[in-house]
Amino acid sequence: MALHAPEAVRRSLDPFFDAVSSVVVGQKALVERLTIALLTDGHVLIEGLPGLAKTLAARTVARALRLEYRRIQFTPDLLPADVVGTQIYNPRTGEFSVKRGPVFANVVLADEINRAPAKVQSALLEAMQERRVTIGDETFALPKPFFVLATQNPIEQEGTYPLPEAQVDRFMMKVLMDYPSAAEELAVLDRMGGVDAVTEVEPVIEPQVLAEARAAVDATFVDDKVKKYLVDVVRATRTPAEYGIDIAGLLQIGASPRATLSLVRAAKGRAFLDGRGYVVPDDVKRMAPDVLRHRVLLSYEAEAEELKADAIVRKILDGLPVP
Repeated sequence: MALHAPEAVRRSLDPFFDAVSSVVVGQKALVERLTIALLTDGHVLIEGLPGLAKTLAARTVARALRLEYRRIQFTPDLLPADVVGTQIYNPRTGEFSVKRGPVFANVVLADEINRAPAKVQSALLEAMQERRVTIGDETFALPKPFFVLATQNPIEQEGTYPLPEAQVDRFMMKVLMDYPSAAEELAVLDRMGGVDAVTEVEPVIEPQVLAEARAAVDATFVDDKVKKYLVDVVRATRTPAEYGIDIAGLLQIGASPRATLSLVRAAKGRAFLDGRGYVVPDDVKRMAPDVLRHRVLLSYEAEAEELKADAIVRKILDGLPVP
């Protein structure tokens, strides 16, 4: 498949963004990050209160891209088989048949993932990492592309099971959602206030266009100086004193090497959405909070000072020289 200029490939996605914005009011940053993750083979964890259009955004993105979509509502009584599938015994033939679970889709919305126990979370997160699942004695490959959008309620809410750090690390980005602005909420009222409000879009992007966009992102150029800056950003979460950044005692654990890979892919996706075939340091700075906020573990001292991970990431970005 021949690659076209990044600007031209990016413009081919304009119908997609127009279709999504016709249904999802505001939330531009969320839609862009979902697109970046989808184009770079990553997954997204969204934290926000109920009623902020997380489900609507995921369904609209999948439909506009002509992808198969499934939603899994995570509850305390959910079983791993409810996610990946199970074997069903046929007493007439004496044989087992496989019933595939909802994880067999291009876009999977894991709604309120932290309301299910750890064994169910692990079943989904294993599928995210391996891109395949085992049911009985058989192993099945998951569709391509395979994109998981998981939502979670703030951990202080009742009835939640926090995701362990090793499992959270499987997500390329963690996006925080807040309430819409007054103007956006008024637009939601005008658009969705009726009984017959339009909440569906028609597919507008062919598979070939999506494949070209993914190839264009993958081919985005990253200069060696930008690579070093990107690595320094991640390493500074582990050894900040080495970079002269005064956040001693505020971090217990820094970001893993998987964060480095996620950050370069996210920066490539950001450059592509801006119509560029090369990454600039600002791409790294813009995507660093989404990639790192769930990968750094704050100390008790930081929590006592009511600091958030974003504040630590900002201190690191402000303290590092930009090439």
